Amino acid sequence: MTNPYLPETLREAAAVNRLRIVTLIADLTRMADILTADIEHEEERAGVRDLADPAYPALALTLRVRRQNLRATIASLEAVIQRKPEAA
Repeated sequence: MTNPYLPETLREAAAVNRLRIVTLIADLTRMADILTADIEHEEERAGVRDLADPAYPALALTLRVRRQNLRATIASLEAVIQRKPEAA
């Protein structure tokens, strides 16, 4: 049984966590791209692209908020992987 506190084990765990975060960022980016396509489709369907227009579709507004939340999450995850790993 390996000691979980050995520097090698900690480095391996950090590398696995970093890979998981990078994968999550890729998945969230893909979801944000899908939301962008859905927003464009809804705007095209409604014929309104101006956010200030009262006829702007509510679904498109909701999708915009979701996309913004995803982008904020992506930015925070990118900040996590940009930090230098602490010395073991």
